[in-house]
Amino acid sequence: MVALTRDLLLQLGEDPDRPGLRKTPERVARSLRFLTEGYEADPAAILRGATFVEDNDEMVVVRNIDVFSLCEHHLLPFYGKCHVAYVPRGRIVGLSKIPRVVNAFARRLQVQERLTDQIARCVEEALEPHGVAVVIEALHLCMAMRGVEKQNSQAVTSSMRGVFRQDRSTRMEFLNLIQRH
Repeated sequence: MVALTRDLLLQLGEDPDRPGLRKTPERVARSLRFLTEGYEADPAAILRGATFVEDNDEMVVVRNIDVFSLCEHHLLPFYGKCHVAYVPRGRIVGLSKIPRVVNAFARRLQVQERLTDQIARCVEEALEPHGVAVVIEALHLCMAMRGVEKQNSQAVTSSMRGVFRQDRSTRMEFLNLIQRH
C-alpha cells in the first residue's frame, strides 16, 4: 500500500518527497489496515463467546453506537449511529459484544444497507431470538463532499426481523426507545 499511495500522490501532481508528504504513504497504509480490520474479525465468534442462558423475553436495546465505515464506491467515510435491539428467547449476550459486532462489520468496505443487514443477521443467527432490529443513521462524505454536495443529509436504514417485522407494537416500542435523547 505504501507504493500505491506514493504513486497516487504522483498521479495527483504532488511531490511525495516534500516534507509534509514524506511519511504520508506509511500513514495511509496504517490507517487503511485499521479501517479495514473487520475482514480479520469473526462477528459470530464475538457473540458466541459471551452468550448466557437467561429466562428473559423483554427487549434489549443498545443504542447510539458510534459507527464509522468506508463507502465501497468512493472509499470515503460514512459515519453515524447504530441502534440494535433483540427480544431474547432464553439467551442473552454481553452488552459490549453488540458494539464489537457493529465494528467488525463496519471496518470493511461497505454500503450502509448491507452493513445494517449483516449486523441483524449475525445477532439473529447467534442468539436465535424472537426478533432483531437494527437502525443506522449515517452521514456519507461521498454525498457531502462530492457529487450532490448535501452536507446535512443522512441516510437511515433498517433491518427488522421476527417480532419487529410481525408485531407493530414491538417495532414502535423499539423506534420510540431509540428516538429518546
